[in-house]
Amino acid sequence: MNDGESKPQDRLADWLAEDMIAVNALIRERMASEHAPRIPEVTAHLVEAGGKRLRPMLTLAAARICGYTGPFHVHLAATVEFIHTATLLHDDVVDESTRRRGRPTANLLWDNKSSVLVGDYLFSRSFQLMVETGSLRVLDILANASATIAEGEVLQLTAAQDLATTEAIYLQVVRGKTAALFSAATEVGGVIAGAPEAQVRALFTYGDALGVAFQIVDDLLDYGGTAEAIGKNTGDDFRERKLTLPVIKAVAQASEKERAFWQRTIEKGVQNEGDLAEAMAIMARHGAMEAARSDALAWAKIARDALGELPDHPLRAMLDDLAGYVISRIN
Repeated sequence: MNDGESKPQDRLADWLAEDMIAVNALIRERMASEHAPRIPEVTAHLVEAGGKRLRPMLTLAAARICGYTGPFHVHLAATVEFIHTATLLHDDVVDESTRRRGRPTANLLWDNKSSVLVGDYLFSRSFQLMVETGSLRVLDILANASATIAEGEVLQLTAAQDLATTEAIYLQVVRGKTAALFSAATEVGGVIAGAPEAQVRALFTYGDALGVAFQIVDDLLDYGGTAEAIGKNTGDDFRERKLTLPVIKAVAQASEKERAFWQRTIEKGVQNEGDLAEAMAIMARHGAMEAARSDALAWAKIARDALGELPDHPLRAMLDDLAGYVISRIN
């Protein structure tokens, strides 16, 4: 993609501008609280921090591609954004993060208690919104996604500093903490539109594969991106001792000396100046970054191939471009 070309998410936002105005209005309305002013304060800090709103746009796009003309895609898009925001509030507490989307995290500006409780509030609001659609299947999909996200986060806690963590476990974590909401966002768009089952399955597959590719790319950018590009500090995953895909691949091929390095820095958490550079050198030596990039490319192809089942529509082409753009961030 040339620098002069607009990004796929920007073209999605332009196409869906009217729907997104309605989504944002609904978000502002439902994040209000008559009795607890801290709720809108904390929520607004994150919701209005300039995020891409990618997940709600996926819901809107899926519904529109499948010919939906009713009002409830807006409810579902707001639901997806509330679930996403709630997980971010909780994640920043768990990870003890201090930066999100280039700004101080809510737990840093307020406190951990506020972040956790406001996250709980947003989860509750999301369920109120999805119930209003009157679709039991939509409720089932989003409720399952919420449980899967929590499960993925807990699994990551137990696997995070364990060098025995395999790529299969990593994929299970990613499918939980990231891909579950992507796939639910696209799937419910098809369901609310009453799309044929083949199209609903294709939308699920697209979201799932896009979410996996998205997370692998984020993992790669942590070791080679800019702080501006990833919305946090470069090397945070290493400092937080997270076993992301490039590290898992490097550990699998590690020499005795390299394994001792990973045990010290990741398992024991003893990190010295220069260790991040050494970690990157080890990964480069084993081609771990390039291997992870190949995996991301393969997942992006799965996402793009799934779109072939959907009706011809300008938004379908934008979703195809989006999968390509996710990968282009690591070119």
